[in-house]
Amino acid sequence: MLKGKTVLLGVSGSIAAYKIASLASALKKLDADVHVLMTQNATNFINPITFETLTGNKCLVDTFDRNFQYSVEHVSLAKKADVVMLAPASANVIGKIAGGIADDMLTTTVMACRCRKIIAPAMNTNMFENPIVQDNLKKLEYYGYEVISPAVGYLACGDTGAGKMPEPELLLEYILKEVAREKDMRGLKVLVTAGPTQEAVDPVRYITNHSTGRMGYAIARVCMQRGAEVTLVTGPSALKKPEFVKVVPVTTAKEMFDEVTGRAAEQDIIIKAAAVADYRPKYISDEKVKKKGDNLSLELERTDDILAYLGMHKKEEQFLCGFSMETEHMLENSRGKLQKKNLDMIVANSLKVEGAGFGGDTNIVTIITKDRDEQLGKMSKEDTAAEILDRILSFREGQEKNDISD
Repeated sequence: MLKGKTVLLGVSGSIAAYKIASLASALKKLDADVHVLMTQNATNFINPITFETLTGNKCLVDTFDRNFQYSVEHVSLAKKADVVMLAPASANVIGKIAGGIADDMLTTTVMACRCRKIIAPAMNTNMFENPIVQDNLKKLEYYGYEVISPAVGYLACGDTGAGKMPEPELLLEYILKEVAREKDMRGLKVLVTAGPTQEAVDPVRYITNHSTGRMGYAIARVCMQRGAEVTLVTGPSALKKPEFVKVVPVTTAKEMFDEVTGRAAEQDIIIKAAAVADYRPKYISDEKVKKKGDNLSLELERTDDILAYLGMHKKEEQFLCGFSMETEHMLENSRGKLQKKNLDMIVANSLKVEGAGFGGDTNIVTIITKDRDEQLGKMSKEDTAAEILDRILSFREGQEKNDISD
């Protein structure tokens, strides 16, 4: 995912410095070229050899180190860097950079970088809340730095409050947001639906399906990484909510209908990946339905058809993509759905194909438009999401060219 990308990690003197080893390792596994720069104080918390072992690159501390491949290291690294993250960032380093002071390898390199710079403050609560530190952070934000809000909790010093460095998993998400994908969806508003819905029978039981939300969550995450403003309307799911996405949780088909249709008019692209119940119990018992005899009959009624409503009210230039999960006649049924519901695209897959369907990490889909069918091979759901979005952008670009020529 990060092949060809150079990530600089700046580590300053904080007890949280040891956590950056996990971040460096995660970046390396994603094929990034990772370089770590440390302040002298940071070496008291973690040995530079740790980072050198994890990244395969020399860990830089001394500005005047003569045993390195570049003649002017801070300038050379700064030119290579695609993103810089300072984590943990101490009050001292924050103050230096805000004041334009460059007196070690870390600060001189940061000053020479033109790429995106992200800062994760980590310090005692009283230090973090000090007006001087807050002014320095505001100054850095003014100059284009992205400041990550510290976590709140029990600190190493024994105090409780703001000042904890976020976990490496969250820091990684900030880096991926910046450099994982080309920002070819910047300026677009995208609404994605995901997961199942649950239709109550009584206070204990409900009707649902096997959807986990993985495909929809992957689409939302990839849209975000490509620069879109993303809203994810999701049914109940055990998945971790994607970062930097507006998440709207719902339970029933009616709730999903209301949330989606209420937001639809302002969206450029709507991707309906949720597995919405087609029917719900007509009557919901206020009390648990007791076991009586050998059989139980439930009277069901149709739920509102979200895709049909969106297709009927689709704005000019708005792109509408649906999903179709079939067990038979996949292409025929999906093409019928595309036409009947006025969709621009439908993504179809079959539960009977190994590697596709609910719950797994992979999918095998066929992308269907009015003009063509295209089957994609077996791939991860994130890669599938990226391919689907490529086709959507290509379709929109073709529409724009046709509008201009007309």
